[in-house]
Amino acid sequence: MTEKMYIEENSEYLKNNPTWHIEGSPWKAKQILKMLNRNPIDPKSIAEVGCGAGEILNQLYSSMPEDVIFSGYDISIDAINIAKQREKDRLEFKYEDFVETNEKFDLLLMIDVFEHVNDYLGFLKMCKDKAEHTIFHIPLDISVIRILKNELISSRKSVGHLHHFMKETAIATLEDCGYEIVDFFYTTSFMDFPRKTISSKITYFPKKIMYKANKDLAVKLLGGCSLLVLAK
Repeated sequence: MTEKMYIEENSEYLKNNPTWHIEGSPWKAKQILKMLNRNPIDPKSIAEVGCGAGEILNQLYSSMPEDVIFSGYDISIDAINIAKQREKDRLEFKYEDFVETNEKFDLLLMIDVFEHVNDYLGFLKMCKDKAEHTIFHIPLDISVIRILKNELISSRKSVGHLHHFMKETAIATLEDCGYEIVDFFYTTSFMDFPRKTISSKITYFPKKIMYKANKDLAVKLLGGCSLLVLAK
């Protein structure tokens, strides 16, 4: 295996994130299906790099046509051990460095991945020719409120975000790596998930009102969104 290119393969990540974010997988799969419904592509082979526990692919397996083949890749043995429990016909998981595979796919999924990668530009370039289209889900960590609250450091410690993006820098990064942007939209976790903290409850209505008035301004000031991008 080459240099570890995604989340470091050790028990610390599993310790900090014992569910490997399975609880958010149905929502993420729903966003992917929304993107596919918005665009005239009909993938028959789908791979996910950094698949984690495999629940996103498992959700897509249940929602897409029966002729679609799904493959998940991760270099964390902890993640793959969990994902293997979801294997079935047309859905497999591999403990393998994706950049070393010679396989080609119709669609590659990179869901909350490259912000964890040390050399994220090199990683994106190496993945580009492995699929006709790629869907990225990119956390937009950079917002005024998160900078003021020093939350970039907390996300670095808790979920391992080494790099931080806003919409414009995320799109520019993909274009710099040779991707052509086909479509994108914000995903609104602040509206779609239960508000568990006092801070999230206080900021919910201002975020919602501002988001309806001016999405870009709301995301830059108050955060709470990620970006889903379809590229080729």
